[in-house]
Amino acid sequence: MSTKKKRLIELFLLFILVPITMAISSIPFAVKMIMASAGFIYVIWMLLKVEKKKFKISKTIKWPEFWKHTLIKFVLIMLVTTTYMILVDPNNLFVVILNKPMVWIVILFIYSFFSVYPQELIYRTFFFQRYKELIQNKIPLVFINAIVFALAHLFFRNTLVVFLTFIGGIIFAYTYTKTESTLLVSIEHAIYGCWLFTVGMGDILGFPS
Repeated sequence: MSTKKKRLIELFLLFILVPITMAISSIPFAVKMIMASAGFIYVIWMLLKVEKKKFKISKTIKWPEFWKHTLIKFVLIMLVTTTYMILVDPNNLFVVILNKPMVWIVILFIYSFFSVYPQELIYRTFFFQRYKELIQNKIPLVFINAIVFALAHLFFRNTLVVFLTFIGGIIFAYTYTKTESTLLVSIEHAIYGCWLFTVGMGDILGFPS
């Protein structure tokens, strides 16, 4: 079997079959956890032992440019999401930070380090390392990455979540293809995700409130 076919099968199993399995309510939770854990271990193993990926901060990172672009996108996200909450769900606007500030701080920390970074290792670092040769045009590759990232959130069974994660997937994929930095895309992902929790959209995204 050719390398291309092997990677296509790998792509299907990791980024389509597993997420769909997670979204099927009739499948036991233990089975889902075993699949998710096995998938994550496989990704880390492949990155370290096969792809020989070195996890270190690049000295060529253009920090001013990154913060400038991130700030512009963040302002737009704040305006859109705050407007949405005011119009659609005003009772939950800033509900956690106003009523449970300590919970807010703890969740932001846990989310940033134990959710965002693993997601970026899988959906940006591993995905682009393994499949960039299959689709050499960056535009369709970014689009496919956004689709599989949205599929990973199917288990929420919420159309808005799938839409938000698709848009987020495009943003994060673009950042990664431009910077090739897991650190930068993780920082960006954490900022936007923490804001969604802060503005009051935590319930639909699985944050405890």
